[in-house]
Amino acid sequence: MIQERSEHNLHAELAASPIDVTARLDDLRLRAPGHGAVVSFQGSVRSVTRQGEPLDHLVLDYHPRMTLVSLQRIARAGLERFDVSAVSVVHRCGAMTPGEVIVFVGVTSDHRKEAFLAAEYLMDRLKSEAIFWKRELGPFGERWIEPTERDVIDLERWNEKDAGT
Repeated sequence: MIQERSEHNLHAELAASPIDVTARLDDLRLRAPGHGAVVSFQGSVRSVTRQGEPLDHLVLDYHPRMTLVSLQRIARAGLERFDVSAVSVVHRCGAMTPGEVIVFVGVTSDHRKEAFLAAEYLMDRLKSEAIFWKRELGPFGERWIEPTERDVIDLERWNEKDAGT
């Protein structure tokens, strides 16, 4: 762990070492006992690039304070926007190999629908708004990664839902 910020029902963490998903789920359950639903998502480093080339490493460069604040801001937005009782966001930084867990998102709620929506919202925001500089390394050399058009569309749909309410 590099840094973390926790409150009773909110946890945001920037992790330099592998994410222990079981420990994160246990911690989430302790933050919101008596919940009816626990939804979690874990994203892993892919073994190939978007271009289909083999990937050796993914590197997420970061600024410790700025990146942690961005994770906390995103986690808080999910907690405030949905009827959920607790939110946990843990994101890796540094160098990772294919198969390693890069992100964990966990949400508890009285009802599954809100928990699923909140988890999806959190991931859409993390993909486009978390402050990281991503590089992929492989036989092709080194390449910087930007959010895709799909990432932008996924994020914009949440803004459209705000405009309609």
